[in-house]
Amino acid sequence: MTNVSELLAANLHDVFGNRDAAARRAAIERVYSDDVVFADPEETVHGWDAVETKAAALLADAPETFVFVEDGDRYAGTDIGALAWAFGPSGAPVARGIDVITVSRDRITSVRTFFVDAQK
Repeated sequence: MTNVSELLAANLHDVFGNRDAAARRAAIERVYSDDVVFADPEETVHGWDAVETKAAALLADAPETFVFVEDGDRYAGTDIGALAWAFGPSGAPVARGIDVITVSRDRITSVRTFFVDAQK
């Protein structure tokens, strides 16, 4: 059984932080329900193919030195969790945010991504 904490880590590292397309696709099929909904301030997408396209485009536009790192503790309940992250060169992130996931039957059914408000 996969728990919420493990799914939070897999979403960040195995999918959005993974530059190997085949390994990323395998992780997508392992981690998400086939009808997963992914929403961030830019768009909402549905399904494995859309998540794969989103992750691939993000990484393709980022320099090789950019990595995702966990930016704090994982918060996990039985069917919901949250994880703050940072993205950019190691030790010098250019973006920060938080992912909130919902889980059913050991798979992520939705991801809501929020970016740090730079205007505060």
